[in-house]
Amino acid sequence: MALAPLAEHASGTEVLGALFVSAIALILTRPRWGGAAVLWLTLVGLACAGAGLLFGAARLRSIDSGAYMPRAGTRIAVRGYVAAVPRRTDGTVRVRVETPRGRLAVEAPEPVPDLPIGAEVSAAGTITVPPPWLRDNLRRNGAGRILRAARIELTGGRRGGAEGRIDLVRSRAEGALGRGMPDEQAALARGFVLGEDDRIPPDTTTAFQRSGLAHHLAVSGENVVLLAVLAAPLLAALGIPLRARLVWLLALIALYVPLAGGGASIQRAGVMGAAAVVATLAGRPASRIYALLLAVALTLGLNPRASSDVGWQLSFAAVAGIFVFGAPLRDLLVARLGDGGWRRGLADGVAVTVAATLATAPLMAHHFEAISATSLLANVLALPAVAPAMWLGMAVAALGQVPAVPVEPLNWLNSLLLAYIGQIAEWMGGPRWAFVALPMSSWTSVLAAYAALLAGGLALRRWAAGRQGLRARARARFRHPLRVGVAVLAALAVVANSGFLGGGAGAHPLVGLRVSVLDVGQGDSILLQPADGAPLLVDGGPPGDDLRAKLGDLGAGSLAAAVLTHDQSDHAGGIEELLGSLPVHRLVYAEVGHRLIDRARAAGAVPTRVAEGSELRSGSLRLEVLWPPRELLGGALPEDPNTECLVLLARWRHFEMLLTADAEAEAVPIDPGPLDVLKVSHHGSADAGLAGLLDRTAPRLAVISVGEHNPFGHPDPGTLATLGAHHVPVLRTDLEGTVTVEVGGGGVRVETER
Repeated sequence: MALAPLAEHASGTEVLGALFVSAIALILTRPRWGGAAVLWLTLVGLACAGAGLLFGAARLRSIDSGAYMPRAGTRIAVRGYVAAVPRRTDGTVRVRVETPRGRLAVEAPEPVPDLPIGAEVSAAGTITVPPPWLRDNLRRNGAGRILRAARIELTGGRRGGAEGRIDLVRSRAEGALGRGMPDEQAALARGFVLGEDDRIPPDTTTAFQRSGLAHHLAVSGENVVLLAVLAAPLLAALGIPLRARLVWLLALIALYVPLAGGGASIQRAGVMGAAAVVATLAGRPASRIYALLLAVALTLGLNPRASSDVGWQLSFAAVAGIFVFGAPLRDLLVARLGDGGWRRGLADGVAVTVAATLATAPLMAHHFEAISATSLLANVLALPAVAPAMWLGMAVAALGQVPAVPVEPLNWLNSLLLAYIGQIAEWMGGPRWAFVALPMSSWTSVLAAYAALLAGGLALRRWAAGRQGLRARARARFRHPLRVGVAVLAALAVVANSGFLGGGAGAHPLVGLRVSVLDVGQGDSILLQPADGAPLLVDGGPPGDDLRAKLGDLGAGSLAAAVLTHDQSDHAGGIEELLGSLPVHRLVYAEVGHRLIDRARAAGAVPTRVAEGSELRSGSLRLEVLWPPRELLGGALPEDPNTECLVLLARWRHFEMLLTADAEAEAVPIDPGPLDVLKVSHHGSADAGLAGLLDRTAPRLAVISVGEHNPFGHPDPGTLATLGAHHVPVLRTDLEGTVTVEVGGGGVRVETER
């Protein structure tokens, strides 16, 4: 089923039926020994694989048939029900909506009110094709188009049926989790318990990501385990017999999975938890391998594209890591700490945390090009507060279903725990070194990392068992994690080779990053093209330079964002001409006139305001906004608009380039650290602060975007002298034409047009 996207257009109902019948017939005629048994097993495997492939293809066609796919450029108005938690990034809200004609995504600029799942909304705007970096995510969730609207409005309606009843339970839980608690802690509580993270402040989300605590903001197996641990003794205290308690636990898991959004990771946890409960009900031992494989099969059966979801991958990797590493790590800690009371619980908690962190590290490095250096310490420090915070939140969510029950005391206590976890995230995510660049681009390197982890884990088990004199038991237990590890590696290899795990070589051939400082005369225009994301354009140069043709020559047929550093014609003119002639997903700015914003909206681009601390992403490329501070914006226009223009730091793996626009160093205090490339500010004009900036950044190359024979005398001789005194090579667009910086696994290569 994981390979079903390879055959999603295949139609084979009869073949599917024949394969199922063949598999059943083969199973009923199983030979007992010899070569016939090997042949039989091979035939059964082929029949089941073919059946899974065709079933997955049929399931994908069913999912895709539910998408609303109007023609791009069409203006429409829709009503529908919110189908998922909204995403709020850089002043834009995106939400999936289920309309009578099918599913689609709706985007609008802030402010947008809270959009509870199941609430009816209305919006009107222009249909656009999703940019490449978003297309796979939307398709995985059954949507294929984006409606870009000026606003999203709540109608006051709610969906009905079974989903509506679950929505009502969720709504009461949301309300209860917000009573008697500060807004930031209330948002964290909803994220911890319900997976609703859209109202968590961006700075807090970033701190959780950098510290390795972000998994607490998404519901997962941890939630299901803690729900069972909380509910089981309460049901026992009510005098409910064991079998009835297990049935109640099954019902609670079945309710909690859709209540928490029904994402891939919570589906996995629900299936595994339910399998363990059913095994107990049947009086049979619970097999962790069976539960894990059952979860894989059922989640892929629901959506064969789930394997490309990062959350799905991380969820299964964490569980497999706990199976392989958890026991030996716990045994080692117990040997050090002792086996009594709280020490055993601490050893279990730390072992699970370390095991899950190790097992997910290669995937984190592959998808995000970096790992958190503080993740282990942050998770261990947060460990004592996580379970109590979850339990208190779940208790409040349950009590909130009963009107007039006071939940404020529990929320007050929980707010202290959540504030502590948030403080840990801030401390551990604050240092610049907290997030270490660790590119692991190919799936070959990921598989090699997991093979090394598996070997290390098995060696650790034997060593730990040997120290405790348990060698016989070690040999018996050795086979179990080996089977788990080999199965996980085999699954990774199969799906990675299909190119559908997301970000693999099949989906995004590794080329690297190309930065083109375009020759647009006396102006600025810089195109950044990451291999695994959509292009970003920073400024568009002056009008009349046929920017669209230049972008087309470079293979940029659409833009994830056009960034306008400031509203002057030598930077904004080309972008204004580009809007409406080339698909542009977002117009990003700090200060800009209403006319350009209106033009962007008319062209289907989402206006997005940014300031210091904001970040734009496209694949592995990150644009960090270093200037201006938010407090400088929104007031009277400054005498010199250059002092409030955007200054950006482009990061791709270990490569860093500072894009200064017209912000001269003497007026804009920034310290980005060491650089590979500096785009010299204001076309190389005189800048008294340049020497200090060069001392702090030590760039290996400087590029000046400047027009030939311009009337301003740019670049200034003093600027060139300062660069020369610091031994920084200089390339100029008036002399060399477009300057292209190619960054890849082999290093950095610079080419010029002339």
